[in-house]
Amino acid sequence: MSEAASEEPPLDLATPSSPDDGTTAAASQAEFIQLFTKSQRRLYLYILTQVPHPVEAEEVLQEANVIVWSKAAQFQAGTNFFAWACQIAHYEILKYRSRQKRTKLRFSDEFIEQVAVEAVEQADELESRRMALKQCLGKLRDKDRELIESRYAPGERGKDLADQIGRPANSVYQSLGRIRRTLLECIQRQLAVELRS
Repeated sequence: MSEAASEEPPLDLATPSSPDDGTTAAASQAEFIQLFTKSQRRLYLYILTQVPHPVEAEEVLQEANVIVWSKAAQFQAGTNFFAWACQIAHYEILKYRSRQKRTKLRFSDEFIEQVAVEAVEQADELESRRMALKQCLGKLRDKDRELIESRYAPGERGKDLADQIGRPANSVYQSLGRIRRTLLECIQRQLAVELRS
């Protein structure tokens, strides 16, 4: 096989991979870009659990991103993008750590591996909880949803909210407590259903 034939062509996400399925390829590319963008914060946090300094974690993330993009065609739609990207990041973390061997490591390889596994599990659990919260917020009465969203708006305080809506602060706190309990029960039910399925 010639050297030119063995080289992979550069990945071009701007054009479909084949003329036969241009629409499908464009849709899968759009989905890939969306998954890639959505996972960046979680992927950075995953890396940060194993790379002690934020600047170095950012560098490892960028190195992992380059590989994620170069392997985009290998990603199977419908599978767990975050887990796939974590595998790639894991190998970049190992490369980073081997470069750091010349300096004193603070933790054993086994410990860092254990933290990484736990970080992925927690990230998945937090994502499940976030999705359950979103669904449960959608099930609230409009008035209750508006109240809880107003309370947790940036810089908002319960007393200020009570003044804005013209209700006694005690009444607002009681309503917020009731709404929180309703949301907690709903989230727990959603997660229980998810565990059974």
